[in-house]
Amino acid sequence: MRNQFAPHVDFTEFQGLIKSNPKFLPSNLDMVMERNGKFLVAEWKRERETMPFGQELLLKRLAATDFIVLVIVGDNGTNVSSFLKVKESGDWIVLGRSIEELKDYIKGWYEWASKS
Repeated sequence: MRNQFAPHVDFTEFQGLIKSNPKFLPSNLDMVMERNGKFLVAEWKRERETMPFGQELLLKRLAATDFIVLVIVGDNGTNVSSFLKVKESGDWIVLGRSIEELKDYIKGWYEWASKS
């Protein structure tokens, strides 16, 4: 993040807003890129951090559209132990296990999106 002072947004004020679905809350994404109308989004998780059901559903549904969706496991944006792609089917596939492999994937995505 370019602004180190940007706080994380607390969405608890929205809890219960939708009476028929009181657990419905906004979700945030940790990384979003766009090139020529192609989108790459990612969610970062720490080792052994669980993903809330609603967030997992959101990512799977994004992956079923024209979005490329990644889940990156690591701890501060530079220490990446693995990254996975959410396939259109909702299944997950490991694509790499290091920050260098993630950078290579992003460069490949950029090249692909540039040709579109």
